[in-house]
Formats: sequence, structure tokens, C-alpha cells
Amino acid sequence: MTDWALVTAVIDRLIPADDFPSAGQAGVAAQLAAQAAADQRTTWRDLLTPGFAALAREAGPHGFAALAEDEQDTLLAAVGAGRTTTAWPVDPATFHATLLRLTCEHYYGTRGTASWAMLGYSPALRRDSALRGPSPELLLVRRLADAAETYDAVVVGVGAGGGVAAAVLAQSGLQVLAADRGDYLSYEQIGTDHLRNFRLSTHGHNLPPYADAGPRFLNDTRIEHPWQPGWSALPHTIGGGTRVYQGMAWRLLPDDFRLATKYGVPDGSSLADWPIAYADLEPFYTEAEWALGVCGDAGSHRNRGPRSRPYPMGPLPDNTEAQVLRRAAARLGWSTGPVPMLINSVPRGGRGRCGQCGECVGFACPTDAKNGPFNTVLPVAQRTGNLTLVGAARATEVTTDRSGAVTGVAFADERTGERRTLRAGHVVVACSAVETARLLLASRCDAHPGGLGNGADQVGRHLQGHVYVGAYGTFADPVIDGPGPNVRIATCDHLHAVSGLLGGVLANEVVKLPILHWNWALPPDAPRAGLAGKQAMARLYRRTSHLFGPIQEIPQAGNRVTLAEAVRDRHGVPVPRIGGTLHPDNRGSADLLIARARQWLTEAGAERVWSTGYRTTVSAGQHQAGTCRMGSDPAVSVTDPWGRVHGHPNLWIMDASVHVTNGGFNPVLTVLALAFRNARHLAQVA
Repeated sequence: MTDWALVTAVIDRLIPADDFPSAGQAGVAAQLAAQAAADQRTTWRDLLTPGFAALAREAGPHGFAALAEDEQDTLLAAVGAGRTTTAWPVDPATFHATLLRLTCEHYYGTRGTASWAMLGYSPALRRDSALRGPSPELLLVRRLADAAETYDAVVVGVGAGGGVAAAVLAQSGLQVLAADRGDYLSYEQIGTDHLRNFRLSTHGHNLPPYADAGPRFLNDTRIEHPWQPGWSALPHTIGGGTRVYQGMAWRLLPDDFRLATKYGVPDGSSLADWPIAYADLEPFYTEAEWALGVCGDAGSHRNRGPRSRPYPMGPLPDNTEAQVLRRAAARLGWSTGPVPMLINSVPRGGRGRCGQCGECVGFACPTDAKNGPFNTVLPVAQRTGNLTLVGAARATEVTTDRSGAVTGVAFADERTGERRTLRAGHVVVACSAVETARLLLASRCDAHPGGLGNGADQVGRHLQGHVYVGAYGTFADPVIDGPGPNVRIATCDHLHAVSGLLGGVLANEVVKLPILHWNWALPPDAPRAGLAGKQAMARLYRRTSHLFGPIQEIPQAGNRVTLAEAVRDRHGVPVPRIGGTLHPDNRGSADLLIARARQWLTEAGAERVWSTGYRTTVSAGQHQAGTCRMGSDPAVSVTDPWGRVHGHPNLWIMDASVHVTNGGFNPVLTVLALAFRNARHLAQVA
């Protein structure tokens, strides 16, 4: 049995009272008790409850509560360092670290907690949507049982690429079914839980995938839940990641399409040129920016490709952090500019402007200003009468006839388990790089025993994502104003700027949730427990700048998605195995970007600058790409330059799986542009 009076006494020393409540006064003990009876049962049973019993013995015959406060603090510090005078059945340092983490998660992460006032954080809107008129139209989403038997095209996955593809095909006159394994969720359904979202998912997700998605493998490690590191989850909902993403809308640079020509092919890598050039995609970059809505300043960045049209909206309002960093960059001779965002800076398309709330990445937008296919091109396409949207429909197989020709898609209803096979003249797969490869590999038949498009053993290879690196700096005065999305300034000067290094963009961080700051942004030697830990959070939350960006990864053929044949999900489909490591030459780009971030913060006047390490395992947790790369040679690619799978005239891939390389930027605008281009080509040949 857990002694909850002891728990309250201990957490009141981990976060003591001052001008703001202690952890116990803030209700954290009750929240811990609720967790102990629910999702943290195992942690409490195996670690915390026996740890508290050991702590009671460690405190002596009169108990922990009888000690003076300084004695309690000394005892807890010793436990945290693993120095105990009695035998413990659990590791004391792990007990202390786990209890501290759970306590701080509730103290800084519970909605409306008193700590938010202490930090100067608010999730509230800073301005209204400025929308004057009727509410925007909503999508009509049906169930699998309501679908017809046959369509001109079936699109699997209604995220960035699939959403655009479905819209383009429907507007071209084709009868289209677009299905997603997730449902169409409202802002309220997605919710605003700071401990359960796609930015900080320690305890679960605020939208699918949930626990019933089944395990995955990272190399030889089985990962049970989608919110655990290495599972590499992306949101399952109509709109996909565009419902909760940050919305950076960068174009790749012209040289990004010809990296092998520019740099050569590093040993052990599969670096290659794209089969298309920047000029081929430029009109579709423009179309994506205008059809969905991007705000920015087209002339501000020195390192960029030519443009045929400016952005449709000016940038979001400036802030203090951007001003401080802009002046420093100018002294360094660097060019900077606003970050282009798929966010309305002004009312547009019947929807409001950004309300500058304190919750952005990981959450839906309260003013519907965050732009994705779900609220831009899909409602327009649905008005044609040619588009049927189906939610909660899991694709289990792309079906074929006896000759191996693609005939349609087999689905399972996620709610009822009902199975249906729909026939299609064309099938478009846009499920994300991991799930697209998984679906093709699992779609086996006598003519294609290794899966569809996999005759040359290329499906699932060249898996990429983005390793993010950068630096933090603390300032004497506040630099974080509070209004979101906060990210306002970037430099592209460090892409292709040093011989042999691909580099990446550097930008300031999106608005940081208080619990994310506790997890990520405290200096490595900052106190985390006791009054000193509380004061460090209060002093540094608005005085810490965070610069970071993605490196352009060098792909390898051995970084890949395969199937773990012996383990199947609840629909009977083998689960994916993600395997590989980063190419060693990626270290140069990562180290360069870290050095430039530190230099920038130092020039800006930061009192202290530090950086953290980066992983070397295969990168697929963010911006996954590359597993069905496009190319002209079927021996080393999965699709042709239009995204059509080699050997299958009616099977297409329209997500980041086709990316040959993934750029040093957030890749979503490239996904959108390719979908506009390739879906229009499909419509012409259908």
C-alpha cells in the first residue's frame, strides 16, 4: 500500500511552496494517485511504492515528516544521488528521477496549473480570428459501409499528399474515394492535453494511433506503444499531420535535387539525384502556396530558388526574440527572414487568422488558421460531388488479379471490423513512408511474392527522416513574449555553404509548453528539484532562446522498412521493422549546424550557450521519407518520376516515400507540390 501522506510530504519538497503553491497544494498527489490506478500502475507497483517504503525506513524511526525541511532536502538529494544508508529493493536514483519527472509533469503540464502564472505562460488566444461571416464548411466523412463498390481512383491516406491528390483527381472529373484509418476529428476532440500530444507524448496521444495500433520494431527492439521513442508515429486522422503540425512551408533549393552531382556519392550511401529538377516543381510549389495558403516574405532569404509568384499572405507579427536574433545575424553577415508558414496571417479562404495562442505544434488550431488539405482543397473538391471521404477505414492490402495487375484495395473498418474490398481504376497510396512501404510489402500475390513494386528489392529502402540539432541560450532579459506560434526567424545561409556539407535551415523554436521547457530547455547543470529547481524554471522560461533545424540526411539503402512476419496487428497485417543507422558523414552537417546556432546565440548576447547531442540510429520519427523513391531506373527506384510504381500502370505513391532526398527543411511543401504535379498527370492518363 502506498502511504499518500508520505507522498505529499515528499513532493512538497521536490516543488516547495513560495509565492506559488507547492506540488501538494497544486493537487499533484491526487493526480499521482489517479495515475497509480491507471496508466502508471506498473511504475507504482514495481518502483515507486517500494521506493517510498524504503524512503520511510531511510528517514529513521520518526518518519520523513518529522525531519526538518533542510533535513528532508538533504535526504532526498542523497537518494537522488544513489547514496543510501539502508538496503533498497529498487534503485534509489531511479526512484527519485521518476518521481521528480511525474511530479513536474503534473505541476507544469496540467491545464490551468498555478505554475503557468509563475512562468508567464498562457495558452489563451491573444487576438480574435478577425473572421466576419459564416463558419467554414466541414467535410462530409462517411463510414466504410457507405462506400460504393467501384471508383475511378481510391486514395489510401488523407494527409498532406493524399489529401491534395484526392482533391485534384475529383476536380478533374474522376469518381474518387479517399480513405483514412483515422476519423475526422474536431478541435475539441483532439484536445489540449500537454502530456498527451504529438510533441510530448510521454503518456499517450491526443489522437490516434492509440495503443491498439500494435507494436513495431526498431532494429531488434520491440516497441509496444505508438507514443514511445522509436515507434515513429504520425497522426491517424483526416488531414494527417497537417492537423497538428507546425506548418513550416519551405521549398527545397535547386541544388537539393542534384546532390549526387554536386557532392559525389559518399561511400556506403545511396545518395542520388532526383529525376526532376527544381524548375519542374516550381509551378507546383507556387500552386501549393496559393491553394492552401502560406504566409511569408518571398524576398527575404538570400539562399533560395527562383520564384514565379510571391506568397499570398505577409508574415506573422514580429516578436522580441526575432528582433534580437535579426540584429545579431546582421552583424555576422547572415541573411535572415520570416519562416514561411502554412498558417493564415490574415483571414483567408473563409477562415480566420492565427490567434497567436500558446498551443501550436501537437494541437489543432482554435481559429482554424492552420492550413492543410482538410480545410482548403478537400472542401472545394467535395462540392463537385466526385469525392467520397471515408474515415476509420484501414487498408490491409492492395488487391490484384491472377496476373498481378492492381484491381483495388481491401479495407477493414477500425470500429466494427467489417471487411470490404473496393475496386479501383487507379490506386494512390499516401500512408507515410513507413506505412506505405508496409502496405506494399504486405500486398503479396503469386505474381509479386515480395510485395507490389518490390521486384528489385527497393520498397522500404533509403528510409530517411530528420535529425534536429541546435543550441540554447539564456539571456539577462526576457526574449520570449508568449504569443504563438513564436517561430519567426530563420537563416538558410548554412545549406550548401561549406564544401562537402549539406547543412540545414536554422530557426527559432515554436512556442514551448512549460513541461517541454522542463524536459528540453533547462541548462544541463540547472537544478530541477527543490526551491532552486522551481526558481530556475521561473527565471529561465522566458529568458531562453532555442535555435534548431533539421540536417539534410545522406540516405543509405540499408536504412529500411521490412516486415516482422511473426508479429501481426489486430487486422492480421505484419507489423513493420524499422532498421538502420545514420550515415557517418551526417555528423559533419549536424556539427556545423550546432556550431552556427551557438555562434548566433553568442553574438545575440546570450549569457550562456549550450547544446545537446543527437542520435545516430535511423531517423524516421519526424518527416519520414524515401522508402519508395522515384527514379527512371526500375533497378534502383520504386516509382517513375510521376510517382507511378514501376510495372504497375495504375498504382501510384503520393507522399514523402518518393523523395530521393529529404532536404534540410521541413518537407511538407514538397509533398504538397509533388501531389499537385503527379495527381494532375494521373488525371491526364486515367
